[in-house]
Amino acid sequence: MPLDAPEQHNMSRKAMRAEMLDAETERALAYAWRDHRDEAALHRLITAYMRLAISMASKFRRYGAPVNDLIQEAGLGLMKAADKFDPDRGVRFSTYAVWWIKASIQEYVMRNWSMVRTGSTSSQKSLFFNMRRVQARLEREAMSKGEELDGYQLRELIAHEVGVPLRDVEMMQGRLAGSDFSLNATQSTEDEGRQWLDTIIDEGPQAEELVEQDHDREALRNWLNQAMAALNERERFIVHERKLRDVPRTLESLGEELKLSKERVRQLEAAAFVKMRKHLERHGSEVHNLLV
Repeated sequence: MPLDAPEQHNMSRKAMRAEMLDAETERALAYAWRDHRDEAALHRLITAYMRLAISMASKFRRYGAPVNDLIQEAGLGLMKAADKFDPDRGVRFSTYAVWWIKASIQEYVMRNWSMVRTGSTSSQKSLFFNMRRVQARLEREAMSKGEELDGYQLRELIAHEVGVPLRDVEMMQGRLAGSDFSLNATQSTEDEGRQWLDTIIDEGPQAEELVEQDHDREALRNWLNQAMAALNERERFIVHERKLRDVPRTLESLGEELKLSKERVRQLEAAAFVKMRKHLERHGSEVHNLLV
């Protein structure tokens, strides 16, 4: 759909007419949604920043996706940001929302670029959205110096510029240059030719990896249980209600139950995390290696 299509145009005009929120109003709306699930506050917050979502969506038009679809994905990212935003951290909502909007759009573009998933790791995403731009710049710079880069040199420079392994550049070039084909197609014209499906390596975890993962998870679970045991009863209750429930409790609801102010509950939560961190630091790099 062209950018000036009626639906797109109306959506853009409506977003541009939306109010501009100051920091205090924005924070009040975020609290209302987080603590009270005030849908009117959420709607006002989302509407105010829809112009940001539309602006970011328009930057991805060159990937061939319909602009309305990009805007819808940007809106979903904006809603995720609103749902996860913590106004206590002192960060403006727009700053926080940018990451969620961009991630949502990029996921959509990559899902729809090919029937076969183009990539999902951070290095693959970085290559997908930056490789052609970096390649064009490197070629222009080489041409201005009277140099000519062969394919291997160019791939090496791209890998260095983007900060990814050379093999990732080679793989992404092949994926972006090729088109979708059936995995049931044979590799040759011979009757007995193998299908491409037969050559795919199972990238799932092998038996030994599963055993190691189970062992690591059990060790981490034990260490976390020990760290929790180092807390007093009230601290354990706060940590459990805030971090271990499927739907975390708010500071306000805990304060009402414990007959404490919301700020006091936040202080107790922070102190509990400090105690747990000190306990876990006894295991040093072992905990770090399991968490990364």
